[in-house]
Amino acid sequence: MEIATQWLALWEAGELSDEVLADRVGELVDSLDGARGFFVVSLAGDSPVMDRLPEPLLLSLRLAGELVVDLTARNLAMSTAMALHHGRSGDAAQQAGSERVQTRCTELLRHLEPGAVKARLERLLAATADSGDDVAFLERWGYDDDQKAAIAAAIEAVAE
Repeated sequence: MEIATQWLALWEAGELSDEVLADRVGELVDSLDGARGFFVVSLAGDSPVMDRLPEPLLLSLRLAGELVVDLTARNLAMSTAMALHHGRSGDAAQQAGSERVQTRCTELLRHLEPGAVKARLERLLAATADSGDDVAFLERWGYDDDQKAAIAAAIEAVAE
């Protein structure tokens, strides 16, 4: 996470080009831990990189394949469920942060390999109806029916 934070700060300051950032992120997302670290920083942090999605970065993320698609889909589900949770508890700042992650995940999924995204989101959508491999993922986080419905709606929104 530290290195991703440093690279994004350099990119924001104009000291790192889109292409160099993309190369470095490509190396990070080759491993699960590196990909998780990058997404924690880029999706939830203040860096605008996931709002701008430079083309070289998109290419690196597409090349990383299923790992990036899977992590982005999971982040979509978690941020959607947490936005609802924070809304219920009256924490507007946390809700806004979760909604920002949700929006970033939606946009990224729209730019990744369509076949892989479709297959991954179909599995996640099935889990919101208590079917398939991702049921355990949703159960592990204890999402209720309203949260599952919100996740299903967020999945549908990716295709819009």
